[in-house]
Amino acid sequence: MRQLIGEIRLAIPFDMPEASMCSDNCNICTMKLLEYLDMEVMDWERRLDAGEIPNFGDISRLQKTGKKIYRALEKNGLVCAKASE
Repeated sequence: MRQLIGEIRLAIPFDMPEASMCSDNCNICTMKLLEYLDMEVMDWERRLDAGEIPNFGDISRLQKTGKKIYRALEKNGLVCAKASE
């Protein structure tokens, strides 16, 4: 789970300026997506620090959420498509 959180933090631009998030071609609210994913990641970091052990379903859900939000950011032109996908 910590590795997945690290990969999400590297791939998703959580520190993006608000002015960059909103553009004329915005199909999905980037700010809300980033806030949601950041809350999920921070919650799991807190839970891991408290000694909770995630199961496969927990890891799978966070991975799926991260991928969906990444694709939404791609559609809004805020991240580049990964060459390996």
